[in-house]
Amino acid sequence: MDVNLFDFDLARELIAERPVVPRDSARMLHVTASGSEDSWVRDLPGFLRPGDILVSNDTRVIPARLFGRKGEGGVELTLHERVGLDSWKAFARPAKKLRPGDVVRFAPDFRAEIAEKGEAGEVTLRFDRSGDELMLALEDYGTLPLPPYIRKGCADERDKGDYQTLFAREKGAVAAPTAGLHFTPDLLAAIDGAGILRTTVTLHVGAGTFLPVKVNDTQDHRMHSERGVVSQETADLINRAKADGGRVVAVGTTSLRLLESATGEDGCLRPFDGATDIFITPGYRFKLVDVLMTNFHLPKSTLFMLVSAFAGLERMQAAYAHAMASGYRFYSYGDSCLLERENA
Repeated sequence: MDVNLFDFDLARELIAERPVVPRDSARMLHVTASGSEDSWVRDLPGFLRPGDILVSNDTRVIPARLFGRKGEGGVELTLHERVGLDSWKAFARPAKKLRPGDVVRFAPDFRAEIAEKGEAGEVTLRFDRSGDELMLALEDYGTLPLPPYIRKGCADERDKGDYQTLFAREKGAVAAPTAGLHFTPDLLAAIDGAGILRTTVTLHVGAGTFLPVKVNDTQDHRMHSERGVVSQETADLINRAKADGGRVVAVGTTSLRLLESATGEDGCLRPFDGATDIFITPGYRFKLVDVLMTNFHLPKSTLFMLVSAFAGLERMQAAYAHAMASGYRFYSYGDSCLLERENA
């Protein structure tokens, strides 16, 4: 498909710089086949049914942005995909002077070697420690990798809490699963009280989620890969809820992508532990997810393509036009929309 079909003009002032407080006071646009309805995130339980199952992403964002030195020159590295206990792929700035074998020092006792050099500023780093020791070093020397459209990616102390969801448990993401940022303890209590089931999956969101689509046709875009896990227990719970007539409600495009990756053509969700590079565009046949809660996405992004596949391109174009005219807040810290699947 022509990538320009997914383009729109967004005013800079609609990009949210901070989340609202409390989180569930964010606005939520409910989009159905009959149109759209303005509401609030705290109203979510009223749009769901007893027996529905809400599936959230429990990944936790790590301090994945590192500033180091190679010789006398400074280097900025943003980790985006773990490839081993001591190795990560990263985007480097500047990358042109880096070569395999070069050493980047982040502290007197913390360094990494350039193991490989890829395309578009990507390198593979091999650190001088691994596993939990590496995670501890990142906590000491790394910073939170905010998206570039929020304060030019410069995180502060407040973001350490703002950019993690209530579900965050499994360390490994370099971007937050932002639909989950809207949840509060009060909202979860209301969801539980309404007879709605809850569970989590893990998809470690990569920095590739921020990369623009640079091709003219969606068929030519190479999707980034992200690692995910669906346990046997979670698969059984979701399959049972679906068999009993409940709807599968994905909190975020990350949860949806993993669930669809792990579901067979028979509509049965299976345990999953591996990488997915699923790229969902209009024409995709959804196998499991019935309802999607998500934020408002960038023009010409893979995420706007996904929601257009889920709810219909014309419906989403109309919904986004309404959201912009009504002052909804966009992107990671912005407002939410609740989408009913087209032809569900």
